[in-house]
Amino acid sequence: MTTKTFDLVVIGTGAATSTVASQCRAADWQVAIVDSRPFGGTCALRGCDPKKVLVGAAEVIDWHHRMKGKGIRAEKVGIEWSELMRFKRSFTEPVPKHRETSFSKAGIAAFHGHARFVGPTAIQVGNDILEGRHVVVATGAMPEKLQIPGAEYVTTSDQFLELNELPPRIVFIGGGYISFEFAHIAARAGSHVTILHRSSRPLTRFDPDLVDQLVKRTRDLGIDVQLQTDVKGIASTSSGLTVRASIDGETRAFQADLVVHGAGRVPEIDDLDLTVAGVKYDKRGVVVTNTCKARRAQQSMQRAMPRRAEVPL
Repeated sequence: MTTKTFDLVVIGTGAATSTVASQCRAADWQVAIVDSRPFGGTCALRGCDPKKVLVGAAEVIDWHHRMKGKGIRAEKVGIEWSELMRFKRSFTEPVPKHRETSFSKAGIAAFHGHARFVGPTAIQVGNDILEGRHVVVATGAMPEKLQIPGAEYVTTSDQFLELNELPPRIVFIGGGYISFEFAHIAARAGSHVTILHRSSRPLTRFDPDLVDQLVKRTRDLGIDVQLQTDVKGIASTSSGLTVRASIDGETRAFQADLVVHGAGRVPEIDDLDLTVAGVKYDKRGVVVTNTCKARRAQQSMQRAMPRRAEVPL
């Protein structure tokens, strides 16, 4: 086991942590960054950026339908999913290598592997112990575990963004923004889509009037939005997957070729051994127990950073 000392150890390689790492390195700090996944984080690899590529294709289909008979003529407009995914990968696949090259040029030590605390500010990654004056935990979020039989048949949003072919029947569990975004994309690509949501209103953190308009528009598109629907389990059959759900006390079965998890995400921190570092946490993330101390630490880091970081990432 080899111990290496740094001013800052960052767990996670998303956009926010990359900025922090580069600014601290520009202030002549010794910085290490760690990720168990390909470097780049959720937004660049598994979230915002690849989703925008798919949304762009769906918007073309939407505009075609809305402008039909209004001066726009096209005999056939559709999405060739496999080609769209190849186009999407032309954006995402170069990211990890580019990000790691940027870290190397900046003088930031990059480590691949699972990180876990072995002391208050000590992180173990493989056979290395990274001891830092400061540690930033920014590991992002992951799908919440579904406590239902057959949860192993569920496809995550990460996996959805890597599908080589889009199946004809898709059921989304949960009525959050991930489900609605992907449902609209899939429907415009030709799939029959169903959204199953537990409560009476999806997207509870958004403006109710706008959500009502979205639900209506979603149903007008042909997507089956089922509210107050409690999913009880998923079973594999000879013809695909069957999702059992309770609606008004009655059990209904929804047939699908693909079942997608859209029932919420939680902080990806359970396997970091945060208790070893004396860090309290719950299902919402790290619990801040000493705001003043945290603020002083933040101010100390800000004073050490230059106003403008000259290290490009």
